[in-house]
Amino acid sequence: MSKMKLMKLFKPRPVRLLQSLLVICCTFLPWSATAVNQSKLPTELFSSKTSRDIVESLLVKSLMQIAEGNTAQSMDTVNELIRTTPNFKLAHLIRGDLLSAQARTFGANNAALISSSTDEVKGLREEARTRINHYFSADNERLVPDLSVKMDAQQQHLILIDTLKSRLFVYKKSDAGLQYMSDYYITIGKNGADKSFEGDKRTPVGLYFSSKKLTTPLPDFYGEGAYPLNYPNELDIYNNKTGSGIWLHGTPKDTYSRPPRASDGCVVLSNPDLKKLQPILTAGNIPVIISDTVQWIDNTSASKKIAEIEPLNEALENWRTDWVSQNTNAYLSNYSKDFFYSDGKLREWSEHKRRVQAGKPKVTIKISNVSMFSYPTHIHNAEKTTGNTDQIVVINFEQYYESPTLKNKMRKRQYWKHENKQWKIIYEGAA
Repeated sequence: MSKMKLMKLFKPRPVRLLQSLLVICCTFLPWSATAVNQSKLPTELFSSKTSRDIVESLLVKSLMQIAEGNTAQSMDTVNELIRTTPNFKLAHLIRGDLLSAQARTFGANNAALISSSTDEVKGLREEARTRINHYFSADNERLVPDLSVKMDAQQQHLILIDTLKSRLFVYKKSDAGLQYMSDYYITIGKNGADKSFEGDKRTPVGLYFSSKKLTTPLPDFYGEGAYPLNYPNELDIYNNKTGSGIWLHGTPKDTYSRPPRASDGCVVLSNPDLKKLQPILTAGNIPVIISDTVQWIDNTSASKKIAEIEPLNEALENWRTDWVSQNTNAYLSNYSKDFFYSDGKLREWSEHKRRVQAGKPKVTIKISNVSMFSYPTHIHNAEKTTGNTDQIVVINFEQYYESPTLKNKMRKRQYWKHENKQWKIIYEGAA
């Protein structure tokens, strides 16, 4: 059955949501139109034995059945979905419209749910579109993000949030690089990504680290709990970005999930999904990369990216040995002209280091437990980069310092930028 014939088949129905969802099914899915018939429905995708989320499996199955004209079967599937997830508003809306289609009276059974709110219906349509597109993506588990990553001894997992896909991906550390574990539908800010100021209702883009679960009692609005992120980070503060209170949190008891863009800037998951993440988040200090420009590569390419860390390892070691040598000019050559720290910029840093190293005291400096993470770059209006965007990597490590007058051990953080084919430090401070 062609897409055009499928649309004509359902066009007479006076049910706006179903028509909208059929447009989604016929226009945005990456499967062949010839598959849209009962004999070729890819039912293996809907098996609970697969790694796919049962809620999304039932949702997509019901919409596929609608697309085939099997509204009775779709009603059974939607009813099963509602039994599984009673607070799933999108499922209730589909069920209401199926009942309306039978009675040919739009809105008779779902008016109480949507309260004539076109914004809510629009949000639910967008949620359906987002979930369907992801469900039928062939690359969910085959591809990994194009990131330079080196985890320290305590870090076992990395969280990547793709704001364009409204998806949170979980990866674990392996000898071959990042290994996919799972992914979850998420909600981000009402106005999208790249937070700039307090109240802009945007989700930040950057590298952050999650704190442990808040122990103070929270309103039902936050669901199963909340895990704060360290927004604004050092680079955000330098770029004069404001605001705070960006959390990973759940949903109210009466709401399974929210539309893709519905929060005030936080990243929101369903309560069941947040519970699944709890074993990972409990430890705290989990790296969370939020990006709207994720590039995806296959596992073969990902394993090769391990070698890309080596130049950064060499740059970090050169910085350490130049510091030990007390050759101030060589040491300062590791810093970018754009360098900044808590007390100023490169000029103030250089003056301070020249004073300290004037007597060339003998020092011992050791570095251990190193982690490295690519820093995402936001591209306005989703424009493609022209290649002139400098790559930034955040490096954390344990630093042991000893001089004739001082012994010190600290966790340090540096931001390194690749400029003029060299790695240079643009920020340094305590982690």
